[in-house]
Amino acid sequence: MSEPSPGVAAAVEGELRLLDPAVRASAELLAQLLHPDYREIDYTGRVWNRDTMITSLTAADAPRPGPLTASRMSGVQLADDLVHLTYDTETKGRLAHRSSVWRLTDEGWVLYFNQATPFDADADADADADAEG
Repeated sequence: MSEPSPGVAAAVEGELRLLDPAVRASAELLAQLLHPDYREIDYTGRVWNRDTMITSLTAADAPRPGPLTASRMSGVQLADDLVHLTYDTETKGRLAHRSSVWRLTDEGWVLYFNQATPFDADADADADADAEG
């Protein structure tokens, strides 16, 4: 398997940083990683922008989801300044397929868009088995 492009490697590194509880609790660190036009559609269907996401994650009374783990992360460089990642996350038994778009700016690679879709591991395994045939 070939090495990922520098853009994909940077996006993966940024995505993993965003899973770090210390980063998620820091408005300054989040601001460095989220594009000014950032949008997210979370696992409930709620739409977030950069400011609401940073405020929500860094609030003193913000719920702390516990450790977030990522698996099956892969990416493709769509253009010199654009990377698409897909991966799965798990926290407290809640699973989500994720898709994110990273853009290269003058400040470096930043997250432009993220979407989470909840899934059931058993149903997902059944679908994978059906697809393989």
